[in-house]
Amino acid sequence: MGTLDGKTGLIFGVANHNSIAWAIAQKLAAEGARLAFTYQGRMEQNVRKLTSANMPDAPVLPCDVQSDEDLDAVFDEVGKTFGGLDILIHSVAYAPTEDLKGRIANVSRAGFTAALDISAYSLIAMSKRAEPLMQQRGGGSIIAMTYLGSERVVPGYNMMGIAKAALETSVRYLAWDLGPQNITVNGISAGPLRTLSARGVGNINAMFDLVEQVAPLRRNIEQSDIGDLAALLCSSQARNLTGEIIHLDAGFHVMGLGTM
Repeated sequence: MGTLDGKTGLIFGVANHNSIAWAIAQKLAAEGARLAFTYQGRMEQNVRKLTSANMPDAPVLPCDVQSDEDLDAVFDEVGKTFGGLDILIHSVAYAPTEDLKGRIANVSRAGFTAALDISAYSLIAMSKRAEPLMQQRGGGSIIAMTYLGSERVVPGYNMMGIAKAALETSVRYLAWDLGPQNITVNGISAGPLRTLSARGVGNINAMFDLVEQVAPLRRNIEQSDIGDLAALLCSSQARNLTGEIIHLDAGFHVMGLGTM
């Protein structure tokens, strides 16, 4: 028996087989969870290809996270199909390319608004809709993906760092709001990974080299590491863990300077 037998989950953010959200989905499914997925626009084919080969019974639903109507439709369908919800995975982020590579002082108002809406407010919007479905199941687990650039300056991460800082604060306030309903809310601050979204970050290859040189464990993480941690956070073993931003980066975040 898996640690998540009988649990249901909704996954936002799968783009392809390298996606963090897909690594999480694979681990949750392996532990017995029944899952539903969303996609936006051109990602439909990728998501359907992955799910049809691995989870053919999983609902796959369209959703633009900036649309309240789309979010309403997704959570309504998931509630009807699953009879509630136990797990919500938020792996959604966006900032215009020019706001990642340029100077923060030059970020446009429109770019700032879009990054905060898609990367941070979407967690609040999803959690609001997940709450009544999780109450039907006696509680639940919400997990959001973040990165160290929310806490420290990472050149090339720029606007996304500001958006992730808002996301992490949202995690803490949502943990307070939803705790009485037995809903945990946590964030995973993962080390750099080779994903589709990582291509937009400047100096990404240098980041991998730096982690191997400086992190206490002298290695980079893999997508499967995040899946393992997410499964733990969704299980009863983490029932009293909430409001946390957990760093999963081979210890890189503890370092102040590189090796001497």
